[in-house]
Amino acid sequence: IPPLTGERRQQLVKVVKKYTEDCKIAIRNVRRDFNEKLKAKEKKHEISEDDGRKGLEKLQKITDGCIKEAEKLSETKEKDILNV
Repeated sequence: IPPLTGERRQQLVKVVKKYTEDCKIAIRNVRRDFNEKLKAKEKKHEISEDDGRKGLEKLQKITDGCIKEAEKLSETKEKDILNV
């Protein structure tokens, strides 16, 4: 296998960024789905407003952590690809 050229490395970095963005979108979609479920439970009075609000806050913290982890992995991979 021949060594990677600089141009090919840049293309691979673009691919990594695209996958990272797809990952972020998937994480946000899961968050949206759970937000809707929590709001539906609140509407049906299965949970209280306070519990619903706490659930939304906790869900947001988890989402932020997952997105940060995805970005960290992406940066690590980009550095790995770009190192000669």
